[in-house]
Amino acid sequence: METPPIADTPSPEPIERGLPAIGVRREVRIAGIRVAGRRRRPSGERAPLERELRAAGKLWLLAGVVMIGLWITLFAFPASTDWWTRNDTRLLQRLVDLRNDTLTSVSDVIAVLGTSWFNRVLRIGTLLALIFIRRWRHFFAVVLALLLVQGTVDIVKHVVGRPRPFVPLIGDWSGPSHPSAPVAALGVTLGAMAYSLVPTGRRRRIALAVSGVLVLLLVLAQLYRGVDHPSDAVVSAIFSISVVVVLFRWFAPESAFPVHWSRGVTAHLDVTGARGKAISEAVGAQLGLRVIDIKPFGLEGSGGSTPLRLKVESDPDKYVFAKLYSQTHLRSDRWYKVGRTILYGSLEDEVRFATVRRLVEYEDYIQRLMRDAGVPCAQPFGIVEIAPEREYLMVSEFLEGSEELTDADIDDAIIDKALEVIRNMWDAGLAHRDVKPANVMLNEGRVVLIDVAFGTVRPTPWRQAVDLANMMVILALRTSAERVYQRALLQFAPEDIAEAFAATRSVTLPSQSRSSLALVKKEQGVDLVEEFKQLAPPAEQISIQRWSSRRLRLTFGAVLLALFVIAQTVSEFTGGGIL
Repeated sequence: METPPIADTPSPEPIERGLPAIGVRREVRIAGIRVAGRRRRPSGERAPLERELRAAGKLWLLAGVVMIGLWITLFAFPASTDWWTRNDTRLLQRLVDLRNDTLTSVSDVIAVLGTSWFNRVLRIGTLLALIFIRRWRHFFAVVLALLLVQGTVDIVKHVVGRPRPFVPLIGDWSGPSHPSAPVAALGVTLGAMAYSLVPTGRRRRIALAVSGVLVLLLVLAQLYRGVDHPSDAVVSAIFSISVVVVLFRWFAPESAFPVHWSRGVTAHLDVTGARGKAISEAVGAQLGLRVIDIKPFGLEGSGGSTPLRLKVESDPDKYVFAKLYSQTHLRSDRWYKVGRTILYGSLEDEVRFATVRRLVEYEDYIQRLMRDAGVPCAQPFGIVEIAPEREYLMVSEFLEGSEELTDADIDDAIIDKALEVIRNMWDAGLAHRDVKPANVMLNEGRVVLIDVAFGTVRPTPWRQAVDLANMMVILALRTSAERVYQRALLQFAPEDIAEAFAATRSVTLPSQSRSSLALVKKEQGVDLVEEFKQLAPPAEQISIQRWSSRRLRLTFGAVLLALFVIAQTVSEFTGGGIL
């Protein structure tokens, strides 16, 4: 049987996939702004903002390494210990030969710098000043520095047990000589004062220079009086100042916790200099938006991030809104949730975020989820990485011409739209958790929610009720409780409103709302919250206290810490303690 011939078939035509050639980018627009120049950062390339050791940091790191080596040679080997002792004694003997009445009087005056009462006055004054200006991060950094230095000095003194110099002593002394407790005390005190109270720049350099001179004078006085070996004093000076430098750069870095002589919110980062340049570069590379100008925006209404207004190149130039998050804000969020757990228990799911990346990912997710559910929010443009795992920028639509709801003229239509926002969140199983005047904007007739970072999915009924009460309070600030209540009945049952205000008390109202309510009560003699409770059906007050094993553990730890602080304060009158 013959095989039939195979018919010639034409070759298939190539499929046109419509993909651009390699390296060619299609034009993209974000809210009318042309996007161009997006660039993926290759592996190994440095991020826009990297943490670097400056010259001073490298110097003190080197000093710390040298000090460890010096410590080893001082006490690890008998031969080296004898060598240090002989040379220390030889130098001290030369200073003894220089003694006279004048120099002795001068050394007695300088020795006051190392006394416990002198350092106590400086330390207490520093801590009180930090409390007054509410610099809690610096407050705890100072306490940690004092604890580390004093604890280490006490341990080393008893472990080493070095005797006092073998020369005539003309000053007060007690215990072993190494390390020098007075020099270490003065070094950590002055260093902590300079880093916690003096702004960076020329003034801090002067403060550190003066501190160094005072420590050097105390070292010379201790040696002249024969109460310390030269190696005792030198090691103590290097160790105490190194602890301060390293601790403050790790625990309270200047980039995240700048020092300035004013009270206020400390969560706002400086966006000039290296950080400002890094923001411009990162937004250009990752979103394709060319940044022309960066300005802080709405700082008074934000304590959990650094809000910014970015001017970007377009035709014409436009503005976008951005929120800068860093480890500063992550730590603040953690302590905020710890404090709430101790005071009130588990009101709702308040799990801390592990990293800054998770924090911004969550806010971006919630913002997009709310928009999908019909809740009016600003349009998100994307997340920008400034420093991996440390700083991120959330960029979104800038609501041009917006104003806070409490600054606008409110009619029934606006009241209905504002309450509809809460109704939509209830129906979608969402909660904002931070409904306050600064977060409810009126934009071209729309009521828009901003700052949804605290938002949550499937919240507790208690949280949903609090959102409703907070929105009704905001609306009543510009109208009246009666008017808002009547409009609310169009979308909520009377029992819903009663539940909302049964759950409401001072802690559930944001601080901005509490201040506005207090002002209305002072000027008009009206308690809006009580008026709402009178208008709504009677309801039993909802308890906000919740107990759990975690709350008990945290409370126990807080009590122990408080007892420790009290014990340290009492010890001031007996000559002990870190102060």
